[in-house]
Amino acid sequence: MIRYATAGDVPEILRLVRELAEYERARHEVKATEDQLRDRLFGDDPKVFAHVAEHDGRVVGFAVWFLSFSTWNGTHGIYLEDLYVEPEYRGHGYGKALLTELARVADDRGYGRVEWSVLDWNEPAIGFYKALGARPQDEWTVYRLTGDALTRAARPSSG
Repeated sequence: MIRYATAGDVPEILRLVRELAEYERARHEVKATEDQLRDRLFGDDPKVFAHVAEHDGRVVGFAVWFLSFSTWNGTHGIYLEDLYVEPEYRGHGYGKALLTELARVADDRGYGRVEWSVLDWNEPAIGFYKALGARPQDEWTVYRLTGDALTRAARPSSG
């Protein structure tokens, strides 16, 4: 069963975020807390949203997403930040159901796209996405400012 996440799902979502980070060999990078997730997902003015996949009433997967915008199309889109299903529940349709639900949300709301990034080495995920009809956007390279580089960019020295 796929449904919108509730505030009560936050501990399970964070648990799955940590599992995803472990899978992506970056567990040490997870700094998020339950309070942060609860506030960002369910606070007064949320800018990020989540769906969960349940198996026998237990959360076994999640998708966290936010709105993007295309100036060329003049429409919003969905940017999928994270999609994760516990390994023992993969192959049972939960990942596909989560993506199907996001596609339905996008289509119902008139959004122009659903997009995400995938690590180059994650062949199982790449195969899964291609099987759904998703195509890589190889002509684009993702850049990111974070940590000290973000601080330096935000506060250039005036000298």
